[in-house]
Amino acid sequence: MPPFLHRRTRQRLAADAALLLVAAAFALPLLWLLLASLDPGARLSVRWPDSPGTGNFSAVLTEDTTFRPMLNSLLLCGGATALTVGCAALAAYPLSRFPSRFNRPYLLAILFSTCLPITAIMVPVYGLFVRINLIDTVYGTALFMAAAQLPFAIWLMKNFMDSVPTSLEEAAWTDGAGWLQTLTRVVLPLMGPGVTVVAIYCFALMWGNFFVPFLLLLSPDQLPASVTVFTFFGSYGQIAYGQLAAFSILYSTPVVLLYALISRRLTGGFALGGAVKG
Repeated sequence: MPPFLHRRTRQRLAADAALLLVAAAFALPLLWLLLASLDPGARLSVRWPDSPGTGNFSAVLTEDTTFRPMLNSLLLCGGATALTVGCAALAAYPLSRFPSRFNRPYLLAILFSTCLPITAIMVPVYGLFVRINLIDTVYGTALFMAAAQLPFAIWLMKNFMDSVPTSLEEAAWTDGAGWLQTLTRVVLPLMGPGVTVVAIYCFALMWGNFFVPFLLLLSPDQLPASVTVFTFFGSYGQIAYGQLAAFSILYSTPVVLLYALISRRLTGGFALGGAVKG
């Protein structure tokens, strides 16, 4: 080691090298995904395609492979996300606006429930769905997925709701508004970025959920895209890597577009200035 390299410089170089290794660990799978989607003879190795083309995308862009499963995913995850956000707002409002000695234990119990693995409760849930005739129904699966995401959504929503001043609600109450009108017309519009964060978080987790729809949905025409990805895995270890890569890119597009469309709102902050009546 040359003498002009001081200890701080060596530490900085070591940190930069470690960050580069971490970045390479994330970049290599993405690079393989892009190259394999254009390679008709794609394999697990990262290589430049001999004859790049869009044949893999043409092969997967069919109604049974992509269009119907993607529509099922949008209906399932979109409905479950809307239900989760609505219920989380209704549950977070009294926790934020009416302090009680039971609030903290209740929130800790909610946070603890998010640590339970979903596999630990799927057997009784499956039995319950069979008994109440909710098995193989999209609305029943969406209801369970919404309930599974609700605890952490309540926790997030309550923290965002705490930042909205109560003086705004008091002004609305003075004008004769009820608590539901205050919540929907005053609190939620002002905490728009917080609601957006909760919606993105819930939608992204539901979009990538494989285990729940795999167990609760039985009809092939109702399966979401997260389950139909198994169609690219054939028997005896045969996998269509190129088509799998192309489908993975199409599958991740809605979440990326959703984040890109509302990313400006996430950095906009809470528009509270000038909201208090004089």
